[in-house]
Amino acid sequence: MVYQIPVLSSSGKRELAADLPAEVNPHLLWEVVRWQLANRRRGTASTKTRGEVAYSSRKIYPQKHTGRARHGDIGAPIFVGGGTVFGPKPRDYGYTLPKKVRKAGLAMAVADRAREGKLLLVEDFAGVNGKTKEFLAWAKGAGLDGSESVLLVTASELVRRAARNLPWVVTLAPEGLNVYDILRTERLVMDLAAWEAFQARMGGEA
Repeated sequence: MVYQIPVLSSSGKRELAADLPAEVNPHLLWEVVRWQLANRRRGTASTKTRGEVAYSSRKIYPQKHTGRARHGDIGAPIFVGGGTVFGPKPRDYGYTLPKKVRKAGLAMAVADRAREGKLLLVEDFAGVNGKTKEFLAWAKGAGLDGSESVLLVTASELVRRAARNLPWVVTLAPEGLNVYDILRTERLVMDLAAWEAFQARMGGEA
């Protein structure tokens, strides 16, 4: 489906035609987000088994003639402070997801923002040279007042630096564009370099 996406520049506003998916598959987006978050997990949770706790392995009392239950060492899982049975150990939660699915998910996420009129392309960030107040002045002129969370994707390190301190802005370099960050913010703002990088990832023309 061809979407008309607004392009903002210092000379005014125009529109750019873009071919994006007509339908958004929520389950596919869920699969991609689940894969992303699984790969981000550190997997460092670790518990000690009965062989690792700092207790002696000596049998705590004789097997027979005490009138008590049979026990071995005090590090057994049945005792407070003893080892853990089947507790977590360091592991890798990541798994593979087909490239076609990842590519389709990213295209659908961008298409969803375009369909809602929440996608804005920027030709240049006039007057933004690394200062937050400069970005705020630009954002006000672009109709961004902080009432919506914004994902800002730009190749300019100065623009990312100017916006990163704002609580309602998430900044990314073009190569970092991903489904999870698109869906967790309400508006997507990309410069033309980021848009061209996205088109290259999709295998189309910029």
